[in-house]
Amino acid sequence: MKFTQDELTGIEQQLSNPEGEFGVEIAKNMNESNIQMTIDSIKSLNLLESDTLLEIGHGNCGHLEKIYNETNDIQYFGLEISETMKYEAERINQKLMQNNSINFSLYDGIKIPFPDIYFDKIFTVNTIYFWVKPLDFISEIYRVLKINGILILTFAQKDFMKNLPFVKSKFSLYDNHDLSLLIKKTEFKIIEIENMTDKIKSKSGELVERIYSVVKIKKL
Repeated sequence: MKFTQDELTGIEQQLSNPEGEFGVEIAKNMNESNIQMTIDSIKSLNLLESDTLLEIGHGNCGHLEKIYNETNDIQYFGLEISETMKYEAERINQKLMQNNSINFSLYDGIKIPFPDIYFDKIFTVNTIYFWVKPLDFISEIYRVLKINGILILTFAQKDFMKNLPFVKSKFSLYDNHDLSLLIKKTEFKIIEIENMTDKIKSKSGELVERIYSVVKIKKL
């Protein structure tokens, strides 16, 4: 299936900030195509009872049940820049929200609206491409994380992403070296980088191999 330049620009915009009916559809597709990356990220968190967990850029959060399958007794907070995604996340997870400590909030993509040293663990999947000021934002994550807290940062590698037709000026692409250089400018320490692959369907319907990294980072 061929897309026009305008359609590709529209897809790129929706991936960075899904809105309206098209945004709902894009988010559904993103949740499905990113599910293995999300599952690997959740496993790497090693969630414990009573953990306070923040997810940055949860999309429609169709994966929330998988978090509560790991442990029931956690406090989950989700942050999104998209009102559509906040609404969808609350709609999809109505039942879970009745019985668990779950909170979805909107933010501006720059300042994290929580106090210092608040979260035990933070994770984010496929959002780093859209950080406007990466060093400032990683410092915000550092601020709200407790001492010895863990950040799981998961992203698809630059070599894979650069070949996607909708990846244009809104995306900043990373490989492990780029990410390591960013983290070295902070007080964080990279504990582990797991390089992984999965198979996803391209827009033309073929299965392609995606290379991605699940990076475990610690606040010392």
